[in-house]
Amino acid sequence: MDFATDIDIQREHLKDLPRRELAIICLMNSNPPIPDISDSFLDTLLSNFLAVGSFGSTNNQSNLAQCIPFQKNTTIVLRNDQISPGIWYIGYFNGLGPARTQSKMISRGRARSVSTSITIEGCPTSALQGPYCNETIETISCSQSSRYSKSRNLIDLNIDERKSLNTREHKRHINFLSQWNHLDEKGVGSNSTTYMRMENSITCAISNDSLCLRHGDIKFYFLDVVNIALQFEITAMNFGSSQKSLICYLRYNVLPQRDLHDYSGDISSAPLVLNVPNIGRWYIAIETVNKAQMNSTASAPLLDTTCVSLEWQVTGCLNGKAGTNCSWEAYVLQRVPKRSPSVPFESYYVPTDERASLQNSHFSLEQFLSNSSNESFAWTYFFLDIPHGSAGALIHVQIKSDKELNYELYSKYGGLPSNDSWDYYASRTSSSTGSIFFSLQNSTNTDMDLSIFYAKEGTWCFGLKHPSDKENSQTYMSISLQGCHRNCNQKGVCHSSIDESGLTFYSFCTCDRDHGGFDCNEELVSPNGHIWQSVFLIASNAAAILPAFWALRQKVYFHLVP
Repeated sequence: MDFATDIDIQREHLKDLPRRELAIICLMNSNPPIPDISDSFLDTLLSNFLAVGSFGSTNNQSNLAQCIPFQKNTTIVLRNDQISPGIWYIGYFNGLGPARTQSKMISRGRARSVSTSITIEGCPTSALQGPYCNETIETISCSQSSRYSKSRNLIDLNIDERKSLNTREHKRHINFLSQWNHLDEKGVGSNSTTYMRMENSITCAISNDSLCLRHGDIKFYFLDVVNIALQFEITAMNFGSSQKSLICYLRYNVLPQRDLHDYSGDISSAPLVLNVPNIGRWYIAIETVNKAQMNSTASAPLLDTTCVSLEWQVTGCLNGKAGTNCSWEAYVLQRVPKRSPSVPFESYYVPTDERASLQNSHFSLEQFLSNSSNESFAWTYFFLDIPHGSAGALIHVQIKSDKELNYELYSKYGGLPSNDSWDYYASRTSSSTGSIFFSLQNSTNTDMDLSIFYAKEGTWCFGLKHPSDKENSQTYMSISLQGCHRNCNQKGVCHSSIDESGLTFYSFCTCDRDHGGFDCNEELVSPNGHIWQSVFLIASNAAAILPAFWALRQKVYFHLVP
């Protein structure tokens, strides 16, 4: 990507610029970027840019935007191990921090111009990779099967067919599990209980005739996870060498490297298990390593070829269940567009269940919550889809109760949230406040109110952790897709626009003359300050007009006197 601008500032002088004059370029995958204007971020940004001169090595963290300052000529190169498939957004920001926008008497500073040239170099098919497109990503054959596992005895089994929901936004099918189905729970003896755990699995296998590796070689594969999965397991079979290890590397959405991957393990000794993998494409790399060489650099490498069979299995829960034990309730939320919306994507979500009405933007929560007799807390999961073209919207979640809330809300994009894995977290007393894309405001003992800005398009999951015993309370939950945060706090006007590609709507606030910020919530001029500004403005105008008036009066006076 080549950027040319009319800015000509020496790099060593960038740290001396006030933030209102600092212009930056930000790059982000899946949703528009929002620049972090904190002092710590800007110091790190400028320090890295002065040292490296570009983005440097990206860390593939989907919640972070990669930003650099504007320069006269800037070139950014991202390698295939830094690029995730999907939509990438580039944002230009001329001046950081809140600014007054409604007064023509205030100078807005110098306008900036920028031109952009983007070139994407890639192989003609997804089965090829490498700098010369001469390395293959192997294809595999998969089959779907169902398996049933039990803790003690198989008592009874009641399976209904899976249902399918067709969403117009994606023109695709999202398979989901009927909430009416449930796991049978029956007593055995007098004091024991057994549970039926039902799973649906997809198995992919490679025979040792097609997977043979020499020492130092590495082979790539990929697997698409299309639904919320319980587990992803890779197993090696028919690997008879005692002198070698079979190393497996996993990376989400990007090709893995030996020194850059998400997960790795020696599958010659034990399977590599990944719990609750994200929806999307997982890349797999396999190589053989000499065990003696791993312990001693003096050992000679093994030059012979080793063949091995591989099997990987993606397992998910059936019957409207989710969680590590397939014991919690899971529901799909249907998107209902609002009538006469102020922005094109405004809508709300309700369960696809006759217990919830499509006419109401909220639903009663107690009737959907999971039960548990073994644990003090239970989980209930809600899945929803953010449609294409609305990455510039925000997800607004609100929970209201007539009693004190004792809930925790975890959200995750493309996966199942848990205590250890989530994108955003909120409770009545705390939240994940480290992200500029997340806001928890006006929460009380009986009300929880949170927003996720510029939500990525695709599947989101909200996991509600709640007490197992349902109290005699009335709690309502609402999840909606909105434009501006809190409607610009009634201190501005919300506008909707389309990005330069014409494919995505986004919204923004135009604040009044006394407020600024992302949602017009920052007071730039107090009422007293506004009065004093008006006084000074009138006084300065009078001071400017008085000499001219006096000169004009003197000219007329001398003209009239003979």
